[in-house]
Amino acid sequence: MENLKIETKCIQSGYVPGNGEPRQIPIIQSTTFKYDTSEDMGKLFDLEASGYFYTRLQNPTNDYVAAKLAALEGGTAGMLTSSGQAANFYSIFNIASCGDHVVAASTIYGGTFNLFSVTMKRMGIDFTFVSPYCTDEELEAAFRPNTKAVFGETIANPALVVLDIERFAKAAHAHGVPLIIDNTFATPFLCRPFEFGADIVTHSTTKYLDGHGSGVGGCIIDSGKFDWTKYPDRFPGLCTPDESYHGVTYTERFGLAGAFITKATAQLMRDFGSIQSPQNAYLLNLGIESLHVRMERHCYNGQKVAEYLEKNPNVAWVKYSGLPSDRDYALAQKYLPLGSCGVVSFGVKGGRKAAERFMKNLKLASIETHVADAKTCCLHPASATHRQMNDTELEAAGVSPDLVRLSVGIENVDDLIADLAQALEKAGE
Repeated sequence: MENLKIETKCIQSGYVPGNGEPRQIPIIQSTTFKYDTSEDMGKLFDLEASGYFYTRLQNPTNDYVAAKLAALEGGTAGMLTSSGQAANFYSIFNIASCGDHVVAASTIYGGTFNLFSVTMKRMGIDFTFVSPYCTDEELEAAFRPNTKAVFGETIANPALVVLDIERFAKAAHAHGVPLIIDNTFATPFLCRPFEFGADIVTHSTTKYLDGHGSGVGGCIIDSGKFDWTKYPDRFPGLCTPDESYHGVTYTERFGLAGAFITKATAQLMRDFGSIQSPQNAYLLNLGIESLHVRMERHCYNGQKVAEYLEKNPNVAWVKYSGLPSDRDYALAQKYLPLGSCGVVSFGVKGGRKAAERFMKNLKLASIETHVADAKTCCLHPASATHRQMNDTELEAAGVSPDLVRLSVGIENVDDLIADLAQALEKAGE
């Protein structure tokens, strides 16, 4: 069957059992795989045959789930990683190396900002961070002759800025580079960036895709649409022979549909080994099976909570793109017509101290680093996920000292609002 709706893909895609085979995807909890001859295994090492020889590179359980995610995003190939951080690192390092440059939105998640601005900078890759609200002229000025990619988030964490994907894709393609989008908060249920011109999508599967805080993981999905062969000098890793794999040229052997993910697996997963465990992949698949049901509830609850907070006298401001008053409301209607996820950012009147009192008095919502979970949780980013940033960087990332990131779960929304009401009242005392 073709053209299945995304709700059906959440359940049915990725793994199709044969007659008498397990209904649920099997957990292949094995590091290695047996072969009858060295010649059989040699074909795998030469990338001349498909199969598995060591889970550090690939595992059948992981590939079933990666195939499901590729189907949900509308991509041609996918891979699971040990975390969202690993996915974002691989997505850049697969095409950029020492001496190269990347343009990124300034509002990206604090951990990703640190990965790019500190760790990858030490590897010789330079990043220019631009405001998602920058003018076309400012965006154009960010590119350099050695730029290899543009990176952004569909919904920024925790600034909740909605990226104008089409505008950034147009700029990236005008300079012959791909647009990489972290789609973690939106999930493919709310937004599929490939439909708006993005080329590579990443996720922290730890969040909504898993949905229950049971396993850390990440993924990369390739649209298969970016033509690397038009720019062989810019992307030699994909368009020239890889001597570490017997001279294979990935675009020639695997085409546009498979070159990017095959290279990321054959080179980066081989050398870094940031594989997601088969057990976590199994749990991830269970989460994805209810993604469409959960996201509807997250969006409903998030909208109700945002509307309540906007009217509460102890709240200084609310950032949620589902509110008509929000700066990104029009963009949300375009890119997120089904809802703006369940994460709401807001400021408590009285600043940092009041925000701390508010969080201290919550009863249902728990203080966690986690976000995008079935259970409601909250965080004060300036003293947690973004504490490595200085005030200037915090401002650029859209993180103020009074900001509270509230991840609205799928509990009864009346109970959640009641909890917020009593905590906000005590915060103002």
